[in-house]
Amino acid sequence: MTEPTAEDWMQEALHEARMAYLIGEVPIGAVIVHQGEIIGRGHNLREHGQDATMHAEIIAIQEACEYLHSWRLADCQLYVTLEPCLMCSGAIINARLPELYFGARDPKAGAVRSLYQVMDDTRLNHQVTVHERILARPAGEMLENFFREIRKRKKAAKKARREAAEKN
Repeated sequence: MTEPTAEDWMQEALHEARMAYLIGEVPIGAVIVHQGEIIGRGHNLREHGQDATMHAEIIAIQEACEYLHSWRLADCQLYVTLEPCLMCSGAIINARLPELYFGARDPKAGAVRSLYQVMDDTRLNHQVTVHERILARPAGEMLENFFREIRKRKKAAKKARREAAEKN
C-alpha cells in the first residue's frame, strides 16, 4: 500500500470544506495529520457558533491538541483549503506545526503569501515550511460558487423587496 500524498490529505480537507458549504458556512476545511493518521478535522463554523474564532484551522488544531494531550503539534502537518488568515497563521505558529499545505490563495485575508508573509518572518521563534496551491482549483471553485450563490440570493431578495414595495 502506498503512502497518502499531499493531494490525498487535501481531498480530506476538501471534504471538510464541503461540509461547511452544505450548512451555509464559508467552505473552508482543514485536517491535521500525525504519523499518517488524521487527528484533527475542522470546517468553518463562524455563523453557526456566532464566534469569529471558529475557523477550520483553529477547530482542527484544537482537536489535534486534545488528541495528543499537548499544545505542541511538532510532528504534524496541516492541510487547509484556503490560505490561512492572520489569526490562524498565529495559531499555526503557536502550535509549533512544522508544515502547512494550503490550496487556494486568499487575496483578501491571506497572511501566508497574499497580503502578508507571516511565516517567512525569521524573527519568530518557530518556522513553518509552506507548501501552496495543493488542489487549488477545486478549493477556489468551491469558494467562488459559494459566494456566487450568496450574491444571487441577495439580488433575488432585493428584487422581491422592490416588487413588494411597488405593489403597496
